[in-house]
Amino acid sequence: MGVLLSTQGLTKIFGGLTAVSDLSISIEDGQIIGLIGPNGAGKTTAFNMITGVYKPTSGIITYGTTPIQGMKSHKITRMGIARTFQNIRLFKEMTVLENVLVARHTRMGTNLAEAVLHLPSYRRKEQEAVDTARSLLERVNLLDLANENSTNLPYGKQRRLEIARALATNPKLLLLDEPAAGMNPQESRDLMDFILKIRDDFSLTILLIEHHMQVVMGICERMYVLDYGITIAHGSPEQIRRDPKVIEAYLGAAAC
Repeated sequence: MGVLLSTQGLTKIFGGLTAVSDLSISIEDGQIIGLIGPNGAGKTTAFNMITGVYKPTSGIITYGTTPIQGMKSHKITRMGIARTFQNIRLFKEMTVLENVLVARHTRMGTNLAEAVLHLPSYRRKEQEAVDTARSLLERVNLLDLANENSTNLPYGKQRRLEIARALATNPKLLLLDEPAAGMNPQESRDLMDFILKIRDDFSLTILLIEHHMQVVMGICERMYVLDYGITIAHGSPEQIRRDPKVIEAYLGAAAC
């Protein structure tokens, strides 16, 4: 396995506040890697830099062999990096199928003339997008809800739909920002199985932010722990579980 994504010295400063400091991570192809830490540790800021939402103050982000720091989000998506968000961001007035189609259109390759004139080539590509979206929904067990309004779905299925929408962009690297947030224990167990399944079925590499320790400890090969923007630990789930710095960050010095 080769390294799919790495960061070296990644730093983001907002005014006088350092949100992320000197973050260096390495993610090999096919791995599920956890990025954890208390609230405000800088995890989502790191995601935002990797996906082009924020431009790093300093540091390098390499995807494959290409530096991508400061690149626009849509270009990063086309390169093969997709993400979900901590707060579900579905298109509320659209059906389940339409939500996936919005993302699938990033891969259609149509030009303005084809779309405006509704040329046969455009209609063919549009049908191919619909077919692909329906196939994707079938693979994530949502096809029977294709014509349902997205907001009518149970919470756990809304999360699954958001992930399906990210998958519609054909990513190689999928960034999941707290996918288990708000889920009950059974939904969390189902999510773990789902993440492992899509990793294998779609040949993905996954970087995961998660506060639900059962989830992150249960599916991640390695983990990085941030606290106040600084990496305080890195290792296997078992090493992280026993690390005094991690215990202190989550529970306070009195717990060590």
